[in-house]
Amino acid sequence: MWLWYAIIIFLLVFISPLRAQDYGGALVIGSIGDASILIPMLATDATSHEVAGLIFNGLVKYDKDLNLVGDLARDYKISDGGKTITFYLRRGVRWQDGVEFTAQDVLFGFKLITNPKTPSAYAGDFLEVKKAEVLDRYTFRVHYKEPFAPALGSWGNLVVLPKHLLAGKDITKVNFGRHPIGTGPFKFKEWRPQEKIVLEANPDYFAGRPYLNYIIFRIIPDPATMFMELKTGGIDWMDLTPLQYARETNYPGFNQQFRKYKYLSFSYTYLGYNLRHPLFRDKRVRQALSYAINKEEIIRGVLYGLGVVATGPYKPDTWFYNPNVRRYPYNPEKARELLASAGWRDTNGDGILDKNGRPFEFTVLTNQGNTSRLLTAQVIQYRLAQIGIKMHIRTVEWTAFIKEFIDKRRFEAVILGWTTSPEPDLYDIWHSSKINPPGLNFVGYANPEVDHLLEEGRHTFDRARRKEIYDKFQEILAEDQPYTFLYVPMALPCIHRRFRGIKPAPIGISYNLERWWVPKDQQKYYAP
Repeated sequence: MWLWYAIIIFLLVFISPLRAQDYGGALVIGSIGDASILIPMLATDATSHEVAGLIFNGLVKYDKDLNLVGDLARDYKISDGGKTITFYLRRGVRWQDGVEFTAQDVLFGFKLITNPKTPSAYAGDFLEVKKAEVLDRYTFRVHYKEPFAPALGSWGNLVVLPKHLLAGKDITKVNFGRHPIGTGPFKFKEWRPQEKIVLEANPDYFAGRPYLNYIIFRIIPDPATMFMELKTGGIDWMDLTPLQYARETNYPGFNQQFRKYKYLSFSYTYLGYNLRHPLFRDKRVRQALSYAINKEEIIRGVLYGLGVVATGPYKPDTWFYNPNVRRYPYNPEKARELLASAGWRDTNGDGILDKNGRPFEFTVLTNQGNTSRLLTAQVIQYRLAQIGIKMHIRTVEWTAFIKEFIDKRRFEAVILGWTTSPEPDLYDIWHSSKINPPGLNFVGYANPEVDHLLEEGRHTFDRARRKEIYDKFQEILAEDQPYTFLYVPMALPCIHRRFRGIKPAPIGISYNLERWWVPKDQQKYYAP
């Protein structure tokens, strides 16, 4: 009898956890905003990149520990003092229409992104290349004008596109952006605008078929509605708001169904000023606004403590973060002094500052559905009113926000966020050459010293010297305050417990999505 008990215990303890992963089911992800286009080199919004990242591969990628490793390239070699990279491509990789992927596809994508007619925000990295060449069907080589530190990482999934489908066509006019064909773990299946995007498993994926049959992105602009969908089974994964994480999910029934994760995100939220606007041209005004905003209050009241104060464009736990830049603690008296020195005073006693007969009044735009940003705007509105500034708040649907306001530079101020990277190069956001559309420097920031530092940082390999360069870059941004850097939030993903294979790592949790799986008896979705 005891022998049988021992065998049963052995099976339960050692064999059950080793059960084979089951294929099938779907992961339904809640998304506040719809994608805009599923061609990575043309996309500028997070949803588009998130979806496209499951369809396309790059030559390299970041692994779970933030190290660059091969993806479509099985190996690579850096030579000539860092000026030459040779990529040795995987053989037998196929586009999702069955045509073989080769070095010609990489060269085609490179030529496309560096073509002045291609409206890409990311061409700068590739314009550093002096020569790109195909050595044979599975070998691609690039020669840089000079050593370029972000070179290797730039060969992620921005460039590789199917030559056989796009050669000779205008990439901005073909239907490929809404019906893409990639090499990645999932294939495009369906896109119903403002409703859902459906991806299905790629059975021929070179790293092995994903376990899940479908990834479904459901567009739900309202976080409260999305939360209800999560609790009632309409979606499996959403990023919780701080209120939901801290106050609305702490009961046994919820935690029996879902796992919550918390880690400092590679992102930050900011109040950005249109520097072409007369109100914001004087840096004393921008500094005053930063002093007038109580960032700690926002973190306590809006984020429920689930974040840290941002002092610049980098998260605090990265090697290139500078903790010693000028800071702007809440100080309304200092704000008033700076505004007075810039000529802003309440001359008619109505409680609103004015200058040359013009009241200090402006509108801040933010995107619909992002509760944290809206609440942040309301806190800022209250604090600015206390020093005599009238701020209006307007929320706009995400796609319209990007196309009608950001791309056209039609705004006074915005509350938005950037997703950051393990690489410190921020040329595409802060260099003055990126001011005009489709550049990402939409606030219009231009500082010759910053331009020089960004250029130098890109061509310096020594980490200690790069640290010095980016430290100085952060010091100048802190002085100029083209943004009021508000906070670095915690990432707060929440996922149903039936999903297995989730392994949190320094890069986050979604890096191995193709290895997530659901036991057969718990699979709920068999078709979209």
